[in-house]
Amino acid sequence: MTSTSGTTSERSGGTDTPARLLQLLSLLQTPREWPGGELSDRLGVSRRTVRRDIDRLRDLGYPVQASQGATGGYRLVAGKAMPPLVLDDEEAVAIAVGLRAGAGHAVEGVEEASVRALAKLEQVLPSRLRHRVQTLQIATTPLTSGDGASIAPETLTVMASAAAGQERLRFAYRSGDGTETRRLTEPHRLVSTGRRWYLVAYDIDRDDWRTFRVDRVSSPFATGARFVPRELPTGDAAEYIRRSMWRGQPSYAIDVTFAESAETVATRLPALGAPEPLTARSCRVRATVTDAVDWLAVRLAMTGCDFVAHGPPELVASLRDLGSRLTRASSG
Repeated sequence: MTSTSGTTSERSGGTDTPARLLQLLSLLQTPREWPGGELSDRLGVSRRTVRRDIDRLRDLGYPVQASQGATGGYRLVAGKAMPPLVLDDEEAVAIAVGLRAGAGHAVEGVEEASVRALAKLEQVLPSRLRHRVQTLQIATTPLTSGDGASIAPETLTVMASAAAGQERLRFAYRSGDGTETRRLTEPHRLVSTGRRWYLVAYDIDRDDWRTFRVDRVSSPFATGARFVPRELPTGDAAEYIRRSMWRGQPSYAIDVTFAESAETVATRLPALGAPEPLTARSCRVRATVTDAVDWLAVRLAMTGCDFVAHGPPELVASLRDLGSRLTRASSG
């Protein structure tokens, strides 16, 4: 590939301009600077085409900044006004506040994609809108459930941006016994378990993969040093977290039938995997779990669905005990 002639995909017409512009915009919305050669490789076009596409985005109102020199490149920056997204100011503020609140309290269902969206949105928010977001965040007190620790949204966005931009990440970390260490990592993915956020990363000093509870991380910053992504042993970050959490913990198989649709049960018990549909109004959940039996009994009861637990015996006994206690409490 050269900067003076079109690539094969350009000559064959394999990439249309509107789709390529959207892909280019998506890359530029990652909070980092993109060298022209790297954009050229990602898009499968010449550097000259990249420059033309950058000019097209600028004509559309996107504030793309270019830097000169051997390490120069392109970066999307905050302009005097919001870029021409399909959002007005009020919608942008509402989305940013909602994402910050959800990310900061690890609300179940808020996934890594939401944190990436927050990082992209806050990168291009004009200062007047960013100030409104911060003011609203300070002036409101969320009422949350669960025991998930509160996390600063800035911590999540810095980590998500480093993972997306493939930049080494340095941070202070406090272990379960209170030991404070400094870590230099190659961040792979952020994973939400509903109650907590975890970072899956390659620890440079320990020469191995590690998981980090994000609520124990402080002062994270991207070093600017790029890295080539390594292959995660399990292939999937969520699976790596599951195996890490299960390591050394007893597990047991549950078998529960619900008198409710599989879609409804999946929404109310997302951590237990996909239910097996039996009929339009019934389904079966079979999974291996490590949660305490008493806690699982409460979770099943809180679904608000009729169900029958077939096993294990410890779960059946715990449900009977829970039912008896609730009956005694309501008859008093």
